[in-house]
Amino acid sequence: MDFFPSRTLAIYMAKMFIIRTLAVLALLVLVLQALDLLGESGKILAHPGNGEAELWTYVSLRAPQLIARFLPFSVLLGTIITLATLNQNSEVISMKAGGLSAHQILAPLIVASMGVAVLSFIFNETLVAPATARLTQWEKVDFGPIPAESNIRTNVWVKDGNDLINARTVIGRGNNVQLRDVTIYNRSANELNSLMHGDQARFTDKGWLLSDVTRFNVNSGTEEKTPELLIGDSIRPDQFTLSSVDADSLSIFALRGAIGELEQAGRPTMSLKAGWWHKISGPMSSILMPLLGAVAAFGLARSGQLFIRAVIGMALGFAYFVADNFALAMGNIGAYPALLAAWAPTAMIRPVERRILRQLGRDSPVRLAEIMVGNARQQMVQRVVAQSDRCP
Repeated sequence: MDFFPSRTLAIYMAKMFIIRTLAVLALLVLVLQALDLLGESGKILAHPGNGEAELWTYVSLRAPQLIARFLPFSVLLGTIITLATLNQNSEVISMKAGGLSAHQILAPLIVASMGVAVLSFIFNETLVAPATARLTQWEKVDFGPIPAESNIRTNVWVKDGNDLINARTVIGRGNNVQLRDVTIYNRSANELNSLMHGDQARFTDKGWLLSDVTRFNVNSGTEEKTPELLIGDSIRPDQFTLSSVDADSLSIFALRGAIGELEQAGRPTMSLKAGWWHKISGPMSSILMPLLGAVAAFGLARSGQLFIRAVIGMALGFAYFVADNFALAMGNIGAYPALLAAWAPTAMIRPVERRILRQLGRDSPVRLAEIMVGNARQQMVQRVVAQSDRCP
């Protein structure tokens, strides 16, 4: 089967689809970014020294997340608007009357959505993941100065027996990990005995060497200082570096490496594996959106119920995203296998696709001609009525 019998028609439909998708995406991101900024601006400006520049920094870090999250939904709305426009102009009816099959009508939209999916994957890996990591670090320091180093983690907590250790910043990986702005809470029987603070700590064969240490005894209220102190001989470096691995903050390759390190350390990786698969299935969902939109939009010329059909299409898309988030949550807690959690919502599209093809295949050329004539008659009547209303 020739999926593109007319190159001009394919380019025309793909261009219309992409323009409307980008317009919907721009509108969604603009509105959601404004609402999000209204909620977060108070926290950002609350930190001394922050101003308009920091607000724009937040927008630059938050916008890629909004684009990645709502791009599939924009593809769905772009499909509905495109097909609704074509149906209102009787163009879909003309295509079907001319012998185009369901595959040939949808092919330009699906190919265009494939390009969107590829660009979405590249966008997620190159911009969204670094922006998410940066924004997460900034939020952990209450929108204070963002650490300049790469490969860092902020505000990491580790438990050592009854004691708690907080590292404001963790830099590096493996045995080369360095801790900065370290606070140790020495406890016994859930009561705080003393506080120790050090400027930095590095890992050695005998434990963690804490430098520039200040120790405060809670019971006596005294304070003492020492240049160096050895602590945490039972704490491994990976307890700091792997304590808070966020799948959204890592690229697909970095996440695969983190999963391997966690597995070697005997740590659970179910949620991260689900996140790894979702980095693939997420952009792929854009390819499925034209099918969901077509379920609603292909019946517009026959029923004329534009608003109802549009609501049906958006409801189908909403149901898909709810199922996607639910399956991912189940994968995070280990209720679903990681592969199933990422791809189960995609399986919902198969019955929908069969319904589209069945719906289009019911129309015979005679029936299509009748619909075209009826639409033309209705448009003519509307023009006559409009002209008569303008007459004195």
